Amino acid sequence: MKFQEMPYTRPDAEKIKSDLATLTEKLKAARSYEEARAVFLEKEEKEKEIYTLATLSQVRHTIDTRDEFYDGEQAFWNSFQPELEEYKQAWLEAMLASPFRADFAAEYGDILFVNAEIQKKTFSPDIIPEMQRENDLIQEYDKLLASAQIPFEGGVYTLAQLAPFKTDPDDARRLAAWKADGRWHKEHQERLDGIYDELVRLRDTMGRKLGYGGFTRLGYYRMQRNCYTAEDVAGFRAAVQKYLVPVADAIKRQQAKRLGKEYPLSFADSALEFRSGNPRPVGTPDDILAQGQKFYDALSPETSEFFRTMTENGLLDVLSTEGKQSGGYCNSFPLYEVPFIFANFNGTQHDVEVVTHEAGHAFAYWMNRKRIPIECSWPSLEGCEVHSMSMEFFGWRNAEGFFGGDARKFLYSHLAGAITFIPYGTMVDHFQHIVYEHPELTPAQRHAEWKKLLGVYMPWIRLDGEIPFYSDGEGWQRQIHIYQMPFYYIDYCLAQTVALEFWAMMQKDFKDAWQHYMDYTVQGGSRTFTELLTSAGLVTPFDEECLKGVCEAATEWLNNFDLTGIE
Repeated sequence: MKFQEMPYTRPDAEKIKSDLATLTEKLKAARSYEEARAVFLEKEEKEKEIYTLATLSQVRHTIDTRDEFYDGEQAFWNSFQPELEEYKQAWLEAMLASPFRADFAAEYGDILFVNAEIQKKTFSPDIIPEMQRENDLIQEYDKLLASAQIPFEGGVYTLAQLAPFKTDPDDARRLAAWKADGRWHKEHQERLDGIYDELVRLRDTMGRKLGYGGFTRLGYYRMQRNCYTAEDVAGFRAAVQKYLVPVADAIKRQQAKRLGKEYPLSFADSALEFRSGNPRPVGTPDDILAQGQKFYDALSPETSEFFRTMTENGLLDVLSTEGKQSGGYCNSFPLYEVPFIFANFNGTQHDVEVVTHEAGHAFAYWMNRKRIPIECSWPSLEGCEVHSMSMEFFGWRNAEGFFGGDARKFLYSHLAGAITFIPYGTMVDHFQHIVYEHPELTPAQRHAEWKKLLGVYMPWIRLDGEIPFYSDGEGWQRQIHIYQMPFYYIDYCLAQTVALEFWAMMQKDFKDAWQHYMDYTVQGGSRTFTELLTSAGLVTPFDEECLKGVCEAATEWLNNFDLTGIE
């Protein structure tokens, strides 16, 4: 079914609650595994319907945040989903207490119960008002960013539409674009501060109500951390400072030399990798999607069928339009067994990375779309990001098709960008740990903490006040994950490390690397993150040798890459 044809009607909230309560009682009353399994599968069908309707509302709202109908529907889901959680928790309790737990684990995997134990720790009816308010604030933040109308060179642009000017090879124009972006954020600083300040205090309150003394433990439970701890993440951050930051710093020093710029670089100069301009894809958005089909056709029969289904059924919404939410994401409609990709094409390298990154997520769902239970169609989020960030590197196979004469630029830029990204992403995580360990910090104090961390993780950036907002240590407010899903961002860093493992494999044997990727992907969410890696013959990023090894391999490749003829 095409996306445009998928029907949406607001469900009867009370009926859903009643149906779930009835199913819970039927599960408790089951006298055999066959009876219990039948109830479990009935609940699965109900879950598919609810999830699909909620996702349709969310997707259509993000495509146009000005649409009054879906704005109202999001308000409904913002209020209803926290209320529904109480009934979901009762179901989880019944599953955990079921005399047929061993039978369920034998058929569907013990991960079902591992995650249920964690989910139990994320909720109490006492926090429903805070959960509802949290949803409303996130929606307000999304709408605020989507509403941006930034005057620039006689035109008016959204944040996504302005982005290409922020990497323009003309120094004056690029700096002016950064300043225009910074001014818009600065003009909305008070509300950006206010939304986040309230979010921090709400989350801290929820954590305290649940007995955790604050939000951090609750945040980890909400992120379904089922195989590592905050201490493991702290160890990873230390390894990033030890191994990655020096390598990234060396990359940025070479960049300054290529550009003829002083080191450290301004935000505007850091965004330009080559004097002649950053790599740009060739052709229109339709051309890029056509190249995506060519790439996936050549990669495997499974990827070919998957991407054709996406394009033929309108399951990619990629153009940047007014009122559209910033960023990109992948979600799914389990009732129709298809994924969906949302993005904001803007004529930059980012457009191709959408076709690989978000499609990596979508392909992983496609391969697991019939998995039961539906919650195991996806692994936890760091596991999901392995699918996407690794697929970006497999996309190197079609670099010339995507980038034409800029293909060599792209290869260098992509690998260098992967290395320099990890310190930034790790800084985002470090910042959030500080924020939630000290919820009493004022907005100004939070900005000061971010500014300090920039010096640790991104020493190549000059903070001279030339660019408003960014140079003032406030740039973290453009990172939507910080507002929407606390502690998410380290997932990208862990996954990027694994993706670099795949990249290193590709340099030796592409087919073998793809087989490892498929071995990883077909597992869906049937195991924990570290178990998924081990089962596919990969090394966990929490092993310091993993980070050290990929740094050495990437450094050698970048140092030996021939940039002759590229200015």
